[in-house]
Amino acid sequence: MLSRVADSVFWMARYMERTNGMLRILRTNYISSQDEVKDFSWRTLLRNYSDAPAAEVEAIGNNSVKVLHHLLLDRHNGASVINNITRARENARAVQDHITKEVWQCLNDYYHLIRSKEIYEQVSSGDPVTALDSLIHHGMLYHGTVDITMARGEAFNYLNIGKFLERAVLSADMLNIKLTELDYDLQSPVEVTALRYLLYSLSGYELYLKTHRGNFQTEFVLEQVIHNEHFPHSISYCLKQLFRYFERLETESLPESYKQLEFLIGKTMNSVKYSSLKTSDSEGLKNFLRQIRQELLSIAAAFNQYYFGNS
Repeated sequence: MLSRVADSVFWMARYMERTNGMLRILRTNYISSQDEVKDFSWRTLLRNYSDAPAAEVEAIGNNSVKVLHHLLLDRHNGASVINNITRARENARAVQDHITKEVWQCLNDYYHLIRSKEIYEQVSSGDPVTALDSLIHHGMLYHGTVDITMARGEAFNYLNIGKFLERAVLSADMLNIKLTELDYDLQSPVEVTALRYLLYSLSGYELYLKTHRGNFQTEFVLEQVIHNEHFPHSISYCLKQLFRYFERLETESLPESYKQLEFLIGKTMNSVKYSSLKTSDSEGLKNFLRQIRQELLSIAAAFNQYYFGNS
């Protein structure tokens, strides 16, 4: 497969996974804002998903409608959902011979949906949950379409590598966002509420209840989000799947390129597997999440250098 094709498929998947993650955390945070959660603020989320100048972010403040418009529909915000979907569509357009027509049609429909008057009015008129649900549903349709129509070849491998790499970054970021909102104080009285919303954002709340029968403890939440290999949004699960699809590239890879990525992915998997995190060690947890995020970005940079020919 040509490196530019692999690059486009990889980034198409990353933008779509980023879109899905952003939509879910926006939905959860909006509901949280309506529940009168004590000291609720959009500030941390804006810091992570906005490239607007500080003065503009300050002007948006805690106005939920303005925040949602900025993070969902503002084309001037390079990190907005509409820009992520647009980039995913542009990458898909460049590789139409390597994805199915159903995947292309699904992405094209998604692009037109987020640009529709209906979505704009729902976000602006106080019914953003309906808009977010429509967008999340269409994202699920995309993932299902990929799964049932794409041949299990190189394009499918690069697509899944991009998807699981991005998902691991998102899970680390979402955990960091919630812990930052708590000032990494895991003995805080609002800790349970914040971590419950974290699990909602990662579609992990039901699994948590089934596993722990409502016994809500911070250690159990951290274990599920970081180490649980049966939870599709845990960092461990994402790394395991990333390595699974990467291994399939071995016969088509230059030996040196394969070894470089094999080392980096294995190193990150071990960093997670052998981590021993304590809720009392807030600084250690903060450093761990910072380290894992940096290692994931190093993996992305290595793919860029060794597989996509971008130095």
